[in-house]
Amino acid sequence: MNTMRHTEALALLLRPMQWIKNFFVFAPIIFGGALFDVGALTQGLVAFFAFSFAASSIYCFNDIHDVADDRRHPEKCHRPIASGAVSMGQGYALMAFMFLLSMAACGLASGQAWRLAFVIAFYWLLNLAYCARIKQYAIVDVCVVAFGFVLRMCAGGVATGIVLSKWIVLMTFLITLFMSFAKRRDDVLRMEQTGEAPRRNTSRYNSTFINQALTITASVTLVCYIMYTVSPETVARFHSEYLYLTSVFVLLGLLRYIQIAVVDKKSGNPTKVIIHDRFIQLDVLAWLVTFVLIIYVG
Repeated sequence: MNTMRHTEALALLLRPMQWIKNFFVFAPIIFGGALFDVGALTQGLVAFFAFSFAASSIYCFNDIHDVADDRRHPEKCHRPIASGAVSMGQGYALMAFMFLLSMAACGLASGQAWRLAFVIAFYWLLNLAYCARIKQYAIVDVCVVAFGFVLRMCAGGVATGIVLSKWIVLMTFLITLFMSFAKRRDDVLRMEQTGEAPRRNTSRYNSTFINQALTITASVTLVCYIMYTVSPETVARFHSEYLYLTSVFVLLGLLRYIQIAVVDKKSGNPTKVIIHDRFIQLDVLAWLVTFVLIIYVG
């Protein structure tokens, strides 16, 4: 029984539920019109797992580095290392193993192995720096998080050989920056309620600033998406002038996320929001179906 619990603790340390974030590696396939290309999908899966293994390695380091802060947190105190279920040494060993596994997975990329390995290694080093120091600086912290999603998409582009549109890069950065600010809002609310900052840089944020940041990033994201759908480059690539219709779903998704952050005050974990909120799930599904129908059928 103890062995089983220890195995479960090690699995929790890897945070496999967070792997949902790495589906961004498939963005180049969707927006590049290669959704039904078996070769592209296969290489996308290689990039997905390689990135997921590297991300799990970072989670190990993050929990080791933040163990003291996590033990004072009402929720994070239950994490494997903070609770004592997994030792520091085991955490470091698992961290190294997952990174090596990631690099090994990159070797399965056909013809682009070294490029994929470079992107993921850069992401890994950047996030080590983020966990150790960068996340202490307000605004810079959310920008680095958003840039991490751009790197996920770059990994998908490198693995599949699909050239990324400048619009897709901008939208990825903006939408994830928006979600990162929403996550910080949850920390600000906890600080205002308890008087203790969950993060060292939380004191550099407040509700007014976060609300304005959400409004700005949501607005720019929507405008950027609309410009993407009507740009001559996009119309020429997909031979359709009707992609702008999908903007409705982007607007609804942004409004729903703002509602969750401002009204429900439950934006602290974007992964949980996406997994549990039916409105967002249906909205994303409706966007994807409409997008696919327009570019692949229409």
